[in-house]
Amino acid sequence: MTKLTETQTIILSAGAQRPDNIALPLPKGLAGAAAKMAVNRMIALDWLQEIDANLRRNEHLWRETGDGHGTTLVVTDAGLLAIGIEPVVVKATAAIREHATKTPAAKPPTQRAGTKQAQIIAMLQRPEGATIAEIVAATAWQAHSARGVISGVLKKRLGLPISSEKVEGRGTVYFFT
Repeated sequence: MTKLTETQTIILSAGAQRPDNIALPLPKGLAGAAAKMAVNRMIALDWLQEIDANLRRNEHLWRETGDGHGTTLVVTDAGLLAIGIEPVVVKATAAIREHATKTPAAKPPTQRAGTKQAQIIAMLQRPEGATIAEIVAATAWQAHSARGVISGVLKKRLGLPISSEKVEGRGTVYFFT
């Protein structure tokens, strides 16, 4: 077993605490040839591994590959063991962190019976559909409010498939597709 230097211990410990065991950024003061030497030694000992960097997640780059991509450094299971951390514990901690950051799935909205929104949905479900004038007459709303409910609430928020077409003598008719 190779004895760890202070620099190696700092790099591995910091990487073990980051999501996905990313070893970058390196400690302040470690740059240039010294950084390259330390990292190359740790890669040779299989404590660090170069992987493709996910630029969408703004991961720190270790080096550019020349084809528009870059690599980052991750602490391997052997690197975790070298500092006395069980890889299983780190993976469990990472899974807990990931689970905590995920937002719970949105509960689909439930439709209450007897509301004006329910009236409009029923009107649009009819084979002949409904015009804005008919919706205004049924709800006592302004025309712009009826159009707003159709586009904002029914189409966008509830995701209902509503279409419209111009009908001779009736005007624009809205209906479910």
